Amino acid sequence: MTMTPDPARFAHVTDWVFDLDNTLYPHHSNLFAQIDVKMTAYVGELLTLSRDDARKLQKELYLEYGTTLNGLMKRHGIDPDDFLEKVHDIDYSRLVPDPVLGAAIRQLPGRKFIFTNGDRRHAERTARQLGILEHFDAIFDIVAAGLNPKPERQTYERFAELHSVTGHNAVMFEDLARNLAVPKSLGMTTVLVVPRNFEPTFSEIWERDPANDDDVDFVTDDLAGFLTAIVDVAA
Repeated sequence: MTMTPDPARFAHVTDWVFDLDNTLYPHHSNLFAQIDVKMTAYVGELLTLSRDDARKLQKELYLEYGTTLNGLMKRHGIDPDDFLEKVHDIDYSRLVPDPVLGAAIRQLPGRKFIFTNGDRRHAERTARQLGILEHFDAIFDIVAAGLNPKPERQTYERFAELHSVTGHNAVMFEDLARNLAVPKSLGMTTVLVVPRNFEPTFSEIWERDPANDDDVDFVTDDLAGFLTAIVDVAA
């Protein structure tokens, strides 16, 4: 793994694939933390659990099924539309527009995609608040994925087929290393986006995925800077 973009590793890329939460916006903005709180509340209300018990179950579902939504659907048959609407009822004004990131994405050669386990409305609101929505060619959300979340292989294959993405011509940016295992196996270049000045805290220790280190080609704590370096090299 390296923090510095290697020009030769990106010169062939025609498809740029970005996760959304904690990838296109910085971890310290705490936007996803709002969603996390909403998911805990949803689990607690659904199953009449205390906050602590709901939180524990939520994380168990997340680890076992890939997303809390997937776990609740399989164990309790919930309505996914109801869940997605309620957990994404958050304050997007906390996000600060990122013109540097927008300029870098705009100048990348080829197509740009958002590939998220969230829904399209959440992706659009987030990207619009960041000032980058217009730079993307398409959004592949959890509904387009047939409600099968990353890191399930069929989800990546469905995305690749739908948008005619060839692995060796693509790069994927993610904040979770386990979500890069399948892209790596499909021939994609992989970039792990970590929190700025990354030091694991209580909320990230179980998300570090050391077993997936071999699936990560590059690591960055500054997505805008990383992309700008690629653009500058290409220029």
